[in-house]
Amino acid sequence: MQIEFGTYLQSLGSNPLLLVTTLLTMAVILVNGWTDAPNAIATAVSTRSISPKIAVLMAAVFNFLGVLVMTLINSTVAETLFNMVDFGDDYKTALIALCAGLCAIVIWAVTAWIFGIPTSESHALVAGIAGAGIAVSNSFSSINGPEIVKVLYGLLFSTFLGFLMGFLTVRAVEFIFKRVNKTKTGRLFQGAQIGGAALMAFMHGAQDGQKFMGIFILGIYLSQGMSSATNLIFPMWMMILCSAVMGIGTSIGGYRIIKTVGMNMVNLEKYQGFSADLAAAGCLLISSLTGIPVSTTHTKTTAIMGVGAAKRIRNVKWSVVKEMVLTWIFTFPGCGLIGYLMAKLFLAVF
Repeated sequence: MQIEFGTYLQSLGSNPLLLVTTLLTMAVILVNGWTDAPNAIATAVSTRSISPKIAVLMAAVFNFLGVLVMTLINSTVAETLFNMVDFGDDYKTALIALCAGLCAIVIWAVTAWIFGIPTSESHALVAGIAGAGIAVSNSFSSINGPEIVKVLYGLLFSTFLGFLMGFLTVRAVEFIFKRVNKTKTGRLFQGAQIGGAALMAFMHGAQDGQKFMGIFILGIYLSQGMSSATNLIFPMWMMILCSAVMGIGTSIGGYRIIKTVGMNMVNLEKYQGFSADLAAAGCLLISSLTGIPVSTTHTKTTAIMGVGAAKRIRNVKWSVVKEMVLTWIFTFPGCGLIGYLMAKLFLAVF
């Protein structure tokens, strides 16, 4: 079903629940721009290959291109998120629960951002929505098991493959350029870093942009009494809106995450930053083409760990890594519980 922008605006005026759902979806995308999208440009900024302002603008443009191109090629990631939870046939109850799940994601993400810890909005999204779905049915029957398993596979996939590809990529780069004068490679890798950051931003849009559009379109479908659909069609206005809001989020609060990922965890040289970007983008491309929702945060940070470990295991500041890993571990139960409690509260109040 094609969703025309004019029809959507009319629905907003006549359906307050859809309006609230849209505002909360935009809030989640904005927070993703704060806490997740900065990972794409963190290494390029930290190695001073590009200024933060230009990096944010570049990230916004390439996020949009990633959403557009990958959605045209393969929209399976968005469809996975769309079909993850069955909120039932009562559209009002379903929309209230969806709003509760979105609130949980914002609470979890902002809390992590305050402490400067990169959290995965992808897995917060899954946890918050799943918790709200469980609250509606009072059981796990609302959860689509195969889709959740696909997300869990993606979590493991992005973590281990990111580290391995980071390790192997930087070793390959060192081998190829071992006889080249470092002065000559400085400018080369500065440009390569910018290209790597653009590629990472593109793949972030391909992954996370699709996930949030999946939730966005779920809210629209629920408001029209539909809880399932096949062959989802994502309109251009939705791609532009999601990309723009994500870019605004990155420009508002992204530097704190850039500092944690690009500076605090490992001290990177330009060729190492390029290797991390290339490795992480490769992982995201594989997962996007196969339709597996993965975490860009996990992929990028583990790729950086792999790059640092390739030089010397002590190069990685494991105390910072420990904070991030604990946050990742607690995202599913923590954000899921918040989603559950918020849904119970919202259903009782509204």
